[in-house]
Amino acid sequence: MLKLQVIELLDKHKRITSVAEHLGLKQPTVSFHMKSMEQELGVQLFYSRGGKVHLTEAGQSLNHYAKKINALVQEAERVVKEFDERGSGHLKIGASSVPGTYVLPEMLSSFSKLYPQISVSLTVRPTPVIQEMLLNHEIDIGIMSAEPFQWSPLVGETLCEDELVFFFNPNHRFARQELLHPEFLNEVPFILHGQESSTRTMTLNWAKTLGVKLKPVMEMDSLEAIKQAVMTGESVSVISKIAIAKELLRGELSCRSIPQNPFKRYIYFTYNADRIRSSLFDSFLSCLYDSVRSF
Repeated sequence: MLKLQVIELLDKHKRITSVAEHLGLKQPTVSFHMKSMEQELGVQLFYSRGGKVHLTEAGQSLNHYAKKINALVQEAERVVKEFDERGSGHLKIGASSVPGTYVLPEMLSSFSKLYPQISVSLTVRPTPVIQEMLLNHEIDIGIMSAEPFQWSPLVGETLCEDELVFFFNPNHRFARQELLHPEFLNEVPFILHGQESSTRTMTLNWAKTLGVKLKPVMEMDSLEAIKQAVMTGESVSVISKIAIAKELLRGELSCRSIPQNPFKRYIYFTYNADRIRSSLFDSFLSCLYDSVRSF
């Protein structure tokens, strides 16, 4: 198993000294494992260039599996510790932008008070990245905004609907309209979400379906940046209603439903079916359900 850690770390750091430091080994020991792997497999896995160590094509192939095996070993260790009678353990959570920014922080604070011996790490990435991390066993649980899906071997349990809306400055002319018609969106200054965003994908699919010609003037990856740009300008964008709940209450933003929108999006509690569900795992899900009841 140590050899597989060595090859993964070499691919990441490109230096034997860095790998040795990370694993708490001496450099000759790392070199020994490198040579041992090549002898056992009968193929060159490494080559040096510019003072750095690189993986050959065969080495890259081995590293592909090393990453999966290393992740599974780490997951196994985390799951076993969840059965500790003292209630210790570690949960690795991955979330897309909306739940990761507006749902989980408060919920994780409450969870930590109930289970002070449990450490939790949260990674916020776009939905496709969270999906890939679950498939590779890099995280235990994914909380994602997505359309209904079937991503075997991933299992998804619906937490709540994640309604998308058009939103704008309260002084925008759209604020005087009770309903928005698709043609209203033609040529209006529009802010698009980043390339990996599921919101962007659904927005463009909606526009294409209805023949709406959006006029993108900016593209942003950050929900908060989009909110600030809309709040202080004349642009319009699409966002989860959950993400602007506080601004709507304070009268800082206005929103309207997306007209003739055939697309539904939900927040899902997602995990890999190969992962064992412990009592800690289910306790986290219970806390999460309690948290989303207000949405």
